[in-house]
Amino acid sequence: MGTNEDQSASRPPPRLLDQVRLSLRAQHYSRRTEKAYLLWTRRFILANGKRHPTTMGAVEVERFLSSLATEGGVSASTQNQALAALLYLYRVVLRVEMPWLDHLVRAKRPHRIPVVLDRDEVARVLAELHGTARLMAAILYGAGLRVLECAQLRAKDIEFEAHQIVVRSGKGGKDRVAMLPQALAPFIAEQLRRAHQQHVLDIQAGAGWVELPAALARKYPNAGRTWGWQWVFPATRTYRDRETGQWRRHHLHESVVQRAVRSAAFRAGIVKPVTCHTFRHSFATHLLEDGHDIRTVQELLGHRDVATTMIYTHVLNRGPAGVRSPLDRITLLRQSASPLGDGPVGLNREQLRALPPGFPPPQPPPLSWPPGTAFPTALPPVLPTSLPSTRALDNTLRPLPPRPPDPKPPSSLPGPNRREYNPRHHPPTTRRPRDVDRGE
Repeated sequence: MGTNEDQSASRPPPRLLDQVRLSLRAQHYSRRTEKAYLLWTRRFILANGKRHPTTMGAVEVERFLSSLATEGGVSASTQNQALAALLYLYRVVLRVEMPWLDHLVRAKRPHRIPVVLDRDEVARVLAELHGTARLMAAILYGAGLRVLECAQLRAKDIEFEAHQIVVRSGKGGKDRVAMLPQALAPFIAEQLRRAHQQHVLDIQAGAGWVELPAALARKYPNAGRTWGWQWVFPATRTYRDRETGQWRRHHLHESVVQRAVRSAAFRAGIVKPVTCHTFRHSFATHLLEDGHDIRTVQELLGHRDVATTMIYTHVLNRGPAGVRSPLDRITLLRQSASPLGDGPVGLNREQLRALPPGFPPPQPPPLSWPPGTAFPTALPPVLPTSLPSTRALDNTLRPLPPRPPDPKPPSSLPGPNRREYNPRHHPPTTRRPRDVDRGE
């Protein structure tokens, strides 16, 4: 009987992807980073004919990154993520010191302005939400949380007396303190009461466990069943953990809120690309509009650098740093004449005289505001307040009957006696195709 050392020596070495996975978990990378790095490592190997990365170099890496931008059409951030995964593969996992790794150029990320909703648009979106999704969206806007941070809130993270929410293991594994809106305090308390009631029923059924971070379950074996570690927004189903055999309940998946927010923005008639992260952008922008210090907003958002928070100053529309258009200062808009002028643009008098009678068509009355009246600050909504349901649209837009097939030309014999096909001699048939008759 061999010893443990002999058994470990006889085991085959782990595969490359397993080595990457073990290295990422040893350095406490997040599960999403692990999934992304494994994906790019696998795609890099498959793109080069399943060759081992040790047999490849700078030429293969640059060709792979270039193909992502030219053929795949990925963004600059996605291309940089693939580069980061390959750098981790060579430097950390394979421990290969190659000088060309330092000379790889990262893709330049374009400057984007975040999508921000005004207060009226936020109210319209929240009015179209219902139930748990509405409460979670209100927390996203009222506290500036990310959607996953809101979904992973536990009962011990809500502090009503201090009016704050403790965010644990946020982006980058950092903790921070966010504000608890006073208007949401009674609704969050009601949500905790329902979650506690569900937890009691789970314990009576032999369940009631939740997942604990890191190795806390070994240090405190019964902590996963206590009320403080339960989710504020629990899922509707339980599952059985394969390692421990415990019946656990996960938190509500973030995709539930994401789908609800997109549907609510469509029903509210908002044409902006509204997501859950849009509430976080609106939270920061509205705080800056109210005159709060940018350092305070940085702490509430959990940004490492204040330059990240500075992007919200570009979307401010008023304040001392606001710029007013020179068109607002002239009196042309307050007169009866239209600022757009009369007649077609780009035609002189001779060209206008040469036009036929009745052209150009009569123009609508010019925009005019009587003297002493203010310029209108609100425009009528472009979209209607109520949109028809999807079922009504499906009943209205019924599919048209299929088009009958075109007649086939008659088979012609080779040689000088071949006849040309004339569609007048072969009118189209009126019989419906076989697949329509059979109902296929």
